[in-house]
Amino acid sequence: MNILYCGDQNIADGVLISVLSILKQVREPLHIYLLTASLQTAEKIFSPLPSSFAAFLRRKAQKFSPENTVERIDASDLFSSQTPKANLATRFTPCCMLRLYADQLPMLPEKILYLDNDVVCRRDFSDFYRQDMTDLELAGVLDHYGKWFFRSRSCRMDYLNSGVLLLNLKKIRETGLFARCRLRCAEKEMFMPDQSAINKLAVRKKICPRRYNEQRKLQKDTVFQHFTTSFRFFPWFHAVSAKPWQVDRMHEILKLHEYDALLEEYGKWKIEYETGVTPNEQNDSHLLRN
Repeated sequence: MNILYCGDQNIADGVLISVLSILKQVREPLHIYLLTASLQTAEKIFSPLPSSFAAFLRRKAQKFSPENTVERIDASDLFSSQTPKANLATRFTPCCMLRLYADQLPMLPEKILYLDNDVVCRRDFSDFYRQDMTDLELAGVLDHYGKWFFRSRSCRMDYLNSGVLLLNLKKIRETGLFARCRLRCAEKEMFMPDQSAINKLAVRKKICPRRYNEQRKLQKDTVFQHFTTSFRFFPWFHAVSAKPWQVDRMHEILKLHEYDALLEEYGKWKIEYETGVTPNEQNDSHLLRN
């Protein structure tokens, strides 16, 4: 299975959790790609994921299986040569748009699953990954809120959330989908620019069941849970945001303890990555699948 994450150094915590969750559910070799870049806007400097992070993640992944791989790809030059100028100052980090450059990277496989760093895997997703994508550009799940407000056809909900996308890069290269998305991001300011561009321009897409990108509340059949910002109406209307690495917020705000064991292991990984010391000098045998 091929998995793609995109972003700057700030996605490291989320990637650790997301990858660990997948390693505990999937029994076949994983090929993980970290697409990163350095860039500067008028307001902020974004630094790439360091090579040391990729090396650490590779070492941990290969404890589960020596066939697992982790590759870091620095797309700084590519990004700067085709800058999404109109959307560099949105509330979303410009590095979110890195996924739109995947078609320009020949080292990426033709079929790859893109995941946001706040997506946690709860079940094996082989059936989702193995689906036939021959004539499709991408497959994903309807956006929980956007499906009501954004539609390319007035009679049908078809607005996908871009946090979990199964990509057919071969077809995307043929149709020029991402090339057109990059051009749109360069010329037109949009809310959630890359997601908006993909939904506006994709014509060969498949809508999959909610369980493959649960954005609202954990269900019994949830495969991927995506910790997006949601809204509550009681006792007042307010936004709610809690990311997997914000453990206290997961408990206090979401009342969610489903991933406590996973997050405890993540905490040990984080300490080891930041200090170079394995907590209590434990071996990793307890991390392996039963």
